[in-house]
Amino acid sequence: MDRFRKLFNKRCSVIGMVHLQALPGCPLFSGSVNKIVEKACEETELYLKHDIDGILVENMHDIPYIQSKYFGPEVTSTMTRICTEIRKLIPETKPFGVQVLACGNREALAIAKACSMNFVRAEGFVFSHVADEGFTDANAGLILRYRKQIQAEDVLVFTDIKKKHSSHAITNDISLLETAKAAEYFLSNGLILTGTATGHAADVQELKELKSNIDLPVLIGSGVTIDNVEKYISADALIVGSYFKKHGKWDNDIDEERLSRFMKKIKNCSH
Repeated sequence: MDRFRKLFNKRCSVIGMVHLQALPGCPLFSGSVNKIVEKACEETELYLKHDIDGILVENMHDIPYIQSKYFGPEVTSTMTRICTEIRKLIPETKPFGVQVLACGNREALAIAKACSMNFVRAEGFVFSHVADEGFTDANAGLILRYRKQIQAEDVLVFTDIKKKHSSHAITNDISLLETAKAAEYFLSNGLILTGTATGHAADVQELKELKSNIDLPVLIGSGVTIDNVEKYISADALIVGSYFKKHGKWDNDIDEERLSRFMKKIKNCSH
């Protein structure tokens, strides 16, 4: 928790999502890496204009997702290029992180190390699950050993538990709290609680249960809106993407008015 508070010093911080346009090799790739960079930088500048507490970059438009074992080198290289440009815009005091879909946890750590980033969002940290891109095996031991090997111990690893877009039938006898305790035991730096899908709200009772029983920071990873944010104010951070977009759809452009109203609301809730 001390390491988290050095990065995020507010009662409840807001992390804005930069959803990158499709990368080279993906079905929706536009043909121009420069345009991806420009778009990502424009969104970053909008977030900074409204004093967001942190920024998280993700290759959300790389649908349909593939597992990291099938990645080509273009994934890591292109995201490193983008994050390098974004890093130039973000003050050193503002937390900056990356997630690589799907389950590109080692790739995310490599990008974070190369671009002087502060945290990564990791899938599949403890216990296996079946996602829409296939089977994801537990990987805490692998990625934390890799973090040590590349001397990136200053990069925090925030971990999804019982994550969205996934079936957890094979671990149905393991509760959310047991999963959280396993992640804590396996040295997670923070837990991410989500709803069942992008834009779907997390269970408030599950948030209360985690906050009461776990010593790690708890982040809400989906479904936060201006209408329900009061329910999640006890979380240590809110990762917000869909709500900031036009009509609340993740694949639209950022709606600056929605962003502005949300940030004003969260400041009022935090006082």
